[in-house]
Amino acid sequence: MKRLEKTTLQLRAVSVLRRLKSRRTYDELADVTGLSASDLNRYVNGHVLPGVERAREIVDDLGRETLAAEIESRIDRDEEGYVDNTAVVFDQSLLDLVAGVAAETFELERPDVVLTAATDGITIAGAMARHFDVPVAYAKKSRETGVSEFVEARQRLTPGIEITYSLPASALEDGDDVLLVDDFVRSGNTQALLLELADRAGATVSGVFTLIAVGEDGLASVRQSTDAPVVAFTTLSDAGEPEGYPRT
Repeated sequence: MKRLEKTTLQLRAVSVLRRLKSRRTYDELADVTGLSASDLNRYVNGHVLPGVERAREIVDDLGRETLAAEIESRIDRDEEGYVDNTAVVFDQSLLDLVAGVAAETFELERPDVVLTAATDGITIAGAMARHFDVPVAYAKKSRETGVSEFVEARQRLTPGIEITYSLPASALEDGDDVLLVDDFVRSGNTQALLLELADRAGATVSGVFTLIAVGEDGLASVRQSTDAPVVAFTTLSDAGEPEGYPRT
């Protein structure tokens, strides 16, 4: 591991500990982590960085669990099954930390491009692209004025409801290695369209990452459409949805 990678991992571990400390005393944090209160005090206050192996243990063992719990605490669901995740996707500092922890925990490989769908997926996709230091491309339900060539994918969900996503042809190059990133999956429809866009552009999808999955059906549907790893940072129980609701 290069020195920069080591330092980044150590700083990420400190960020996780600071998240945990914000709601706990040092003694309570010691019970959660198994580390001494004095060591935790030094890490949290920036007096010293944890060693590389300890940092990896903090990120792997506590990072995902801590951030998943915070994400779930910010999600609102109404009685009809609508999910409001705006308190998550609007918090860029949280998503930046999630991206690093997810990449470490799921062992995501560095892609050439991160691909997502507008609009709510942009913030987590941007965080993941920054983590890997690669471009981010996003498909939209409308064509950009001034762009002459597009790659498009279309899917009929129910009679009268059809989704079309357009991506500037220059956003992906033939042979690009692509990581699909989205904020939310329920049925897998949006992810299926992104997979089709990548395929039509001649790109190879190396992984599919979603911040929040509702139930397992959507993840299962995506896994049937690709050989790439498909992972969710946190999964909510499926409490149903409104009749005729266009699931994504």
